[in-house]
Amino acid sequence: MDEDEDAVLALLDDEYARAILAHLTIEPMSVDELCTACEMSDATAYRRLNRLRDANLVTERQALDPDGHHYKQYAATVERVSVTFADGAYEVAVTRSRTDPADRFTDLFEGLS
Repeated sequence: MDEDEDAVLALLDDEYARAILAHLTIEPMSVDELCTACEMSDATAYRRLNRLRDANLVTERQALDPDGHHYKQYAATVERVSVTFADGAYEVAVTRSRTDPADRFTDLFEGLS
């Protein structure tokens, strides 16, 4: 068991982190949107997002609102987490979403042929 796997399991034990991940699988969201959707404070959202980002389960990007102000939006980078128990040990496998534009273009191109 490595440190990254322990971090993922610890995050998934947290109800706020699970709620954030669930909402971010629908669409990217700002902290304000997540606070409303998950019924949590800004401080709670930022703490969980930092931990989720450190574990590579979410990514952040800059967005531009109609008034010209910049703000961060977060998106889930994980599709599936599985835990396997065998031979007196356990293993955590994380399946990441394919969010890279080059990967999406390749998928689109391959779908045409």
